Amino acid sequence: MPLPAPAPELLEVSRQLTLRIHAEIDLNGGWIPFVRYMELALYTPGLGYYSGGSAKFGGGGDFVTAPQISPLFGRVLARQFSEVLKQSGGGILELGAGNGQLAAQMLAELDALGMNAPYSILEVSGELRARQQHALQGSGGTVDWLDALPEKITGVVFGNEVLDALPVHLVRWSENGPLERGVVRDGQGFDWQDRPISDPALLAQARGLELPAGYVSEINLAAPALVKSLADRLEAGLLLFIDYGFGRSEYYHPQRHMGTLRAHYRHHALDDPFYFPGQCDLTAHVDFTAVADAALEAGLEVCGYTTQANFLLGGGITALLAEAPANAAASYLPLASGVQKLLSPAEMGELFKVIGMVKKNAPCPSAFSFGDQRHRL
Repeated sequence: MPLPAPAPELLEVSRQLTLRIHAEIDLNGGWIPFVRYMELALYTPGLGYYSGGSAKFGGGGDFVTAPQISPLFGRVLARQFSEVLKQSGGGILELGAGNGQLAAQMLAELDALGMNAPYSILEVSGELRARQQHALQGSGGTVDWLDALPEKITGVVFGNEVLDALPVHLVRWSENGPLERGVVRDGQGFDWQDRPISDPALLAQARGLELPAGYVSEINLAAPALVKSLADRLEAGLLLFIDYGFGRSEYYHPQRHMGTLRAHYRHHALDDPFYFPGQCDLTAHVDFTAVADAALEAGLEVCGYTTQANFLLGGGITALLAEAPANAAASYLPLASGVQKLLSPAEMGELFKVIGMVKKNAPCPSAFSFGDQRHRL
């Protein structure tokens, strides 16, 4: 079945973004690394996927996130973060708050718990910031939007499906060593071209993986850099990320010899990242070993790593579900169905992971006591 084409106005946005990327390629000798293409496709002001006006979340968008599946997701997180804040002090900083739904869930639960912690959102997309501000009008608590990371942070910093949207380098391992996969013009569109790696950090990591010739995959240098930047600013508290991915040995498994990069369009996962630039989300799975290594090098303790299912079960999601009257089918059944999707290995339960990193003896969220998988990093 053919995929639905974008509306005419969105087709024009995609055309304008294509011209913008073509111009960038021309300015750089006819080739740009894929990491730059991904950055432009997602974040070009007014044209990129996260900077334009297309629907992104929910049934009418391109994908569904955990807070849209069940409000209990946000309630579990709020309860876990309240444990940390009681000892560390400070507030909560959410990175990339999507449509604001998770923030609304958490603020409501924090209010119910009697926690009046400051809540901040760092959002690079002006269009998404506007959606968040609209969604959070009248919600409990005060929310501040930030343009950059604070110099000093105390409390909790977290991101739900943030790391997978950071631009990644693509590498193809050849008989003569690793090559960086880049993008060239091909008529009105784009094509691939591989070149020797010029970035020393990328080259060192690619060589260290020792993958066979023909293997193609991603290396995300931005995620470890973000962790280091946050760790440098964190005076006391917790960093927590939730995303789909693996430890390194699973990430670079022989079965994933073509990598994990995908374009997401109208709830379809596509292998072609050049499909309607600006109208598709581009993502890659997270190498959680790289995240953990960056945390350790920056002086943090990796206090927990587990599946989303284990974390939510350890955080009491079934007890929260039990609060809903089982005989009130209209309210109970949607909640139960949502919890099943969050926990099921066939849905989000196993593929999504949660990693926690603490500083200055901040407490580790108690949910990590259920099914610790740090040995898989």
